[in-house]
Amino acid sequence: MGRRNAMTKRVIGMVALGCCLIGLLFWAPSCAVNPVSGKQELMLLSETEEIKLGHETDVQIIKQYGIYEDPKVTAYLNNLCQRLARISHRPNLAYRFKILDASVVNAFAVPGGYVYFTRGILATVNSEAELAGLIGHEIGHITARHSAKQYSKAQLAQLGLGVGSIFIDSQILSGLAQIGVGMLFLRFSRENEREADSLGIEYSSKLGYDATQMASFFETLERMNPGSDRSGLPGWFSTHPSPENRVQIVRERAKEVQQKLHQKDLILNRDIYLKQIDGLIFGDDPRHGYVEENVFYHPDKRIQFPVPAKWKLHNNSSQVQMVSEGQEAAILFNESPFSSSKEAASIFTTQYKAHVIRSDAIKVNGLSSERVISDIQTQQKVLRVMSYFIEKDQQVFIFNGVSPSGIYSRYETIFDYSMRQFKELSDPKKINVKPDRIRIYATRAPDTLGNNLLSFSVSNEKLKEMALLNGGDLNQVIPANTLIKVIEKGR
Repeated sequence: MGRRNAMTKRVIGMVALGCCLIGLLFWAPSCAVNPVSGKQELMLLSETEEIKLGHETDVQIIKQYGIYEDPKVTAYLNNLCQRLARISHRPNLAYRFKILDASVVNAFAVPGGYVYFTRGILATVNSEAELAGLIGHEIGHITARHSAKQYSKAQLAQLGLGVGSIFIDSQILSGLAQIGVGMLFLRFSRENEREADSLGIEYSSKLGYDATQMASFFETLERMNPGSDRSGLPGWFSTHPSPENRVQIVRERAKEVQQKLHQKDLILNRDIYLKQIDGLIFGDDPRHGYVEENVFYHPDKRIQFPVPAKWKLHNNSSQVQMVSEGQEAAILFNESPFSSSKEAASIFTTQYKAHVIRSDAIKVNGLSSERVISDIQTQQKVLRVMSYFIEKDQQVFIFNGVSPSGIYSRYETIFDYSMRQFKELSDPKKINVKPDRIRIYATRAPDTLGNNLLSFSVSNEKLKEMALLNGGDLNQVIPANTLIKVIEKGR
């Protein structure tokens, strides 16, 4: 008996020690009941911390990618989001639905009730039923706390955003938020996706929608296989790995739920949805910057500068990032809150503890400027940075050319040329550009989707793309007065 008690105490001690080690590993975790599964799980974030993280993330996301300003569409989508939220597993959470001004096809949910759809995914959706399933899917990620769990894993693994070594190293200069914006780059597991699909079916079905339409959207997406856009946001499949037999399982599960709820007259609301997105900007918006013949033009800011040949450009609302072919160097362009180039340069060197190698006042196409060459120590290596601080219209524009100090000489000429060629944009043809937009038209006669698209002047090379955008097939016969999407060309 004594030996048994001693052994019992030893086991209890080992368990206690293990718990302490787990506690240290997870900092200050607590056991929480998952609202969906009803099971207890170890969670890094409390609900209060989750909401706080969501708010902080939201501020960074909006700053980085910008909001698509369309009050009518936003109100319509938010109304549907709130209706779905009220019948979810976390109805007391304050949900916020926002449209990101990006052409990439994706949707995101971050801890705390924040749901984001890009205008790119809104262009791809073809009915309110599809939309309800997708919003329910993203709400499902929140109710099942998938985002919070992914955040915990990312923190423990110390994940960065990462698109190449120099890009990671130069984040201190780029304004990218490792925790906030990085939430959009976290990849859910297939198990998470399966659960979110099931919740999307459950929530949308409870409102009377035909949840099989979510399967139709996934089918269209698989045919399109969209990737990232110039904003740097990932595409759907980068963050939502497709479970095996997804389309079939979603359809089967939706029909099971419909039978369980004894549903007959299911809501589709195709025309209602399509009329809502009439006029939606499609693709990249040239008003926010575009590239032609290796020159970047920004009509709203009235500026232009060259892009090095074969460098990859990412453009979002807060910054332009140009990355070299081998991802060894980057040029980062943004605006400073200061009106003086000298003040902006001084703040920069202080903020990043830069060791100044050279500093001089120069003119860039007649604009007062400061040029600074400095070394900045990161956790991994020393970066050499060429910085230009250029005054224009009581603003200061900043270039930072970044590379490891050991190979800086390879890129110095490229950095200097791109920055020195910064100038005011005055060409009316480059300024007065317009974006492509989605237009909704009713078909004139019963015919194939392909022939109907041709009747609205869609070119032969664009027919397949337009058929996919309409979630259909070129040979599919559709009746007269069917609403379809057509792209109205801008510039």
